[in-house]
Amino acid sequence: MKRLNRLDKYLIKQFLGTFVFSIILIISVSVVFDINEKIDDFMKPEVSLRSIIFDYYFNFVPYYANLFSPLFVFISVIFFTSKLAEKSEIIAMLSAGVSFKRLMVPYMLSATVIAILTFLLNSFVIPPGNATRIDFQNKYIKNKKVQYAESVQLEVKKGVFAFFGSYSDAMRTGYQFSLEEFKGKQLVSRLTADRIQYDSLYKWRIFNYRIRHFGKYKETVESGSEMDTVIAVRPADFLVAEDDVETMTTTDLHTYISHQKQRGVGNVKLFEIELHKRYAAIFSAFILTIIGASLSSRKVKGGMGINIAIGLGLSFAYILFMTVAGTFAISGSLPPFMAAWLPNFVFTVIAVSLYKKAPR
Repeated sequence: MKRLNRLDKYLIKQFLGTFVFSIILIISVSVVFDINEKIDDFMKPEVSLRSIIFDYYFNFVPYYANLFSPLFVFISVIFFTSKLAEKSEIIAMLSAGVSFKRLMVPYMLSATVIAILTFLLNSFVIPPGNATRIDFQNKYIKNKKVQYAESVQLEVKKGVFAFFGSYSDAMRTGYQFSLEEFKGKQLVSRLTADRIQYDSLYKWRIFNYRIRHFGKYKETVESGSEMDTVIAVRPADFLVAEDDVETMTTTDLHTYISHQKQRGVGNVKLFEIELHKRYAAIFSAFILTIIGASLSSRKVKGGMGINIAIGLGLSFAYILFMTVAGTFAISGSLPPFMAAWLPNFVFTVIAVSLYKKAPR
């Protein structure tokens, strides 16, 4: 590829500069509204100013900036390209022999920078910060941590299945517990206990237990009032809150989904959707850039206000589409892959259509 010329550098500077400015502007407004909403919680004596700033808002800003980066990309492209068109700069570029296809090169380079940065932040940098932010919210604002579960069944290891009638995280105790071991389709042992208490690192204490061993020709039974044992399951494996998905890196998500599916845990759709969304966000930056540039590169009557209005409408339509698709996926009506990628597929069609109609 040829070296970037002065025009390329000018457009890249305009794109990235407007992108950063829009993030600062919109996130600043969001922070003000968030402070106004949570001011009563922040005024509690146990909440320190340091924790508000560094534990909450220090992680709040990058999370929401990254979450709505497709919106910021779209608004940025619409805004600065409309300004160029309004000043007849786009017409001058095309008249000088620069094709619209060549004009899109700096746009795509800028989108590449944003897409890579967004993915790296979303995959490895922001999740640890989310853990701190969510912990702050659970402590001082509203506790959304899941502390109780019923009818939990999962595979502890190959051929070994655990069942909890109920489990309370506050008491670290489960009730009506059973542990069954199979060899092929043959049940070889079954442990039942009235109560089971979690200690740490897979260590459990069971109370009022009964173990039945099923031999080929006879059955043996042993029982007791209390026993310490090791079972490869933790409360965190089945006490899953909706916010937990935001605290996992992309590597952790891959591992968690694979591990939970092997264990027969069914509540992984939310995690699959999040994983696919992180990859889909890479392509959304390019799709929305093409739509924004194609839509706003033509000078229209009424000024750039019309383009900005259309751009905002399409941006919110994209976000709404993602939200609705995610809801259908969680309910089981749509596969997680389709929920994350369907908005991109639909908006790709819009991008191609607008690109063909862009000024040449």
